[in-house]
Amino acid sequence: MSRNGNRKLRIGIVGAGGIVKQRHLPGFKRRHDIEIVAVSNSTYESAEKFCQENVPGAVPIANWPDLVALPDIDVVWIGTPPYMHSAVTISALEAGKHVFCQARMSNDRAEAEEMLAASRRFPKQVTMLCPPPYGLRGDLVVKKLLAENFLGQIHTIKLQSFHGNYLNPSAPAHWRQRIEISGLNVMTLGIYVEVLHRWFGDIDGLFARGKILYPDREGYNVIIPDALSVLCHFANGAEGVLEFSGIHAHATGDKLEVYGSAGTLVYDFT
Repeated sequence: MSRNGNRKLRIGIVGAGGIVKQRHLPGFKRRHDIEIVAVSNSTYESAEKFCQENVPGAVPIANWPDLVALPDIDVVWIGTPPYMHSAVTISALEAGKHVFCQARMSNDRAEAEEMLAASRRFPKQVTMLCPPPYGLRGDLVVKKLLAENFLGQIHTIKLQSFHGNYLNPSAPAHWRQRIEISGLNVMTLGIYVEVLHRWFGDIDGLFARGKILYPDREGYNVIIPDALSVLCHFANGAEGVLEFSGIHAHATGDKLEVYGSAGTLVYDFT
């Protein structure tokens, strides 16, 4: 991604919710070579409020296609829920913009493949999916241990990702439980599998079983699992046991255990 001379990189944000405010905005404010010039959110009023409170020089935009079409924007920064990711990404690429997209990538595999195909049609534009924070924290250390063969031959990989956010049977469906908003994304499955692939290679076989403890949430039919267990096989020969749950009382957090012929790695993500 290049800039002309000393001109700042101009960013337009589509979806300015909690993730953008808490995770991305602080980093933006530490840099002097970028400028947030426009913001589109779920409503014009919320976009206007975001601009007033965080980036007074930015312009609130009522409809995201109008933001994407602005000629003076270099990068479209997508912070919406997954159901919008594909449409905004492809439109931005077609408008000549670079794209940063918040994880999870899309509603489903078909949309993800469309996004990938679009990125390949525009090879001069930079596309990036937000990397999982879990992997970033210990990435260099884990890669160093693997490169030094600290574990020897890896034979077992165990991952647990537990929380209790869905335990209350009277609570309405969380937006991550609503397939029309979050798509076919089950808790932290996708972002952890991305990390495991990076460290240990591809998974080439699996069996998975999900459970929905409370399928009815104030008349809304939940079809995304509250808990998921995955037995899998890695191409490097290791066996994997991956467990995800949003219905664990007194949840112990997220942890990775890797067992090899010469050593053991335990990574507490919390």
